Amino acid sequence: MSERGLPMAKSKNNATQKITISLDRQTIHNAKVLAAQRSTSPSALLARQIEDLVGEEETYERTEPQAMALLDQGFHLGGNIRTRRDELHKR
Repeated sequence: MSERGLPMAKSKNNATQKITISLDRQTIHNAKVLAAQRSTSPSALLARQIEDLVGEEETYERTEPQAMALLDQGFHLGGNIRTRRDELHKR
């Protein structure tokens, strides 16, 4: 918990580090409203979004080789092809 009693983003070793970002005033205002609607802080809202984004990327990097292998292998969608491709595309 932060000094304000809000949950803080945690890394794998539970250490947190602050960062500074610059946003236009309207975006900051909208973030504050959104955070209030979700009973959190703009900082926690942003931290969650970054954690989700990083998690998605890590998941993609883990699963991408298997997905590419499946695509290279191809899929049998049923049926029998009786006509050769060059016969279909005669000019």
